[in-house]
Amino acid sequence: MAESKQYILYAVKHGLTGFGNKAGASSAIQVGTVIDLTRCDGCRTLALPACVTACRNENKDLFPDPIENIENYWPQKRKEDWSKKKGLTSRLTPYNWTFLQEVQVEHGGKRYTIAIPRRCMHCDNPPCATLCPFSVLHKMPDGPVLIDHDLCIGGAKCRTTCPWGIPARQGGVGLYLKIAPKFVGGGVMYKCNFCYDRLKSGRIPACAEACPQQAILFGEKEKMRALAHRRADEIDGHIYGDRENGGTSTFYISPVPFEKIDAALIKQKAAQPNPKAPGFPGMPVGIENLTETANGIAWSMAIAPVAGIAAAAGAAYKTMKGGEKDD
Repeated sequence: MAESKQYILYAVKHGLTGFGNKAGASSAIQVGTVIDLTRCDGCRTLALPACVTACRNENKDLFPDPIENIENYWPQKRKEDWSKKKGLTSRLTPYNWTFLQEVQVEHGGKRYTIAIPRRCMHCDNPPCATLCPFSVLHKMPDGPVLIDHDLCIGGAKCRTTCPWGIPARQGGVGLYLKIAPKFVGGGVMYKCNFCYDRLKSGRIPACAEACPQQAILFGEKEKMRALAHRRADEIDGHIYGDRENGGTSTFYISPVPFEKIDAALIKQKAAQPNPKAPGFPGMPVGIENLTETANGIAWSMAIAPVAGIAAAAGAAYKTMKGGEKDD
């Protein structure tokens, strides 16, 4: 109890706003989160974890509303359509941007049950944004990584380049329907947006506000990093997200090594009816950033002209779209 009280007092003293109502994130100060797995219990007394419910309620107006009879996207004989599974909460989907994984891990002669809230990590140098051929992902000055749903055509390069495969695709919605629905793209990509509209109005992300165990803290990124390291030192624990993919805005704290958590998640995924289905990420330790590899650099150079043209076309499209609304 004393340790818990000290932890909360530290967070309040240093302005870590998981315990307050104001984020102060509308400036260009980088923001981030600490997700303390020693405090998360998966909301076992609730039908659905509070962070998942809060995320779904906050973002429901942004969820896709696809057409009927979605075409397969050429040249493949398949499509990604989650519209009949809107209530699915056991993985990331276009209708579920946060979900909870739970694993059993043995460490130091003890058996741990680890509950892990998962969503976009909001990387420092996001390859999804750098390597999107259509330049529709953006790293905002204060940290969140956002997808422009108006311009995304669902090519899913963002998911391919993400070490965790976070973005989820929904077919039958978006700009590709106006271009060439049978031959271009495949829908629109969706993921956690760090509750960016809430941040701009001085509020904290819905998941942090809703967490009954105060396991999700939000505040200035460097303060969050300092808290993560302090907390890990206190429990002789481990940090995830500080170095992975070149650094992220999300710092997990665990009493057990993340190598063991990742191994348990891989085993869990392999036992699923469709192990290749997207939306169930692992936690690979020390994963490198694709943009810093030879392949990533080559790809970045190759798509640069295309991305530039796409960005200009997107700006023109939005200008015309705005004019149409005015008319």
